Amino acid sequence: MSTTRRRAFLISTLASASVLAASRASAQAAAAKLEETDPQATALGYKQDSGKVDQAKFPNHAASQVCSGCQFFQGKPTDAMAPCLLFAGKQVAAGGWCSGYNKKA
Repeated sequence: MSTTRRRAFLISTLASASVLAASRASAQAAAAKLEETDPQATALGYKQDSGKVDQAKFPNHAASQVCSGCQFFQGKPTDAMAPCLLFAGKQVAAGGWCSGYNKKA
């Protein structure tokens, strides 16, 4: 492979990767915030603040369980909001909780 073709290949590969990363970031930014009144959120007992979970209704809840520590949370642990696999197209609060909580491995 000539140097010119290799350089063109690398430039196009980097450009494609940049476009994919930008589209993913914009898709995450465009996702709506999950409201506690959403029917699915209500069904799973979602609260934006883990400290406000009704212990009588959800006795398995522990204060250390927050969305950012759940395997379904699709953001970084430092993100304030991120998409969740349980709530497609919606972003959950990192400090939130729902009954679908499953600790990250």
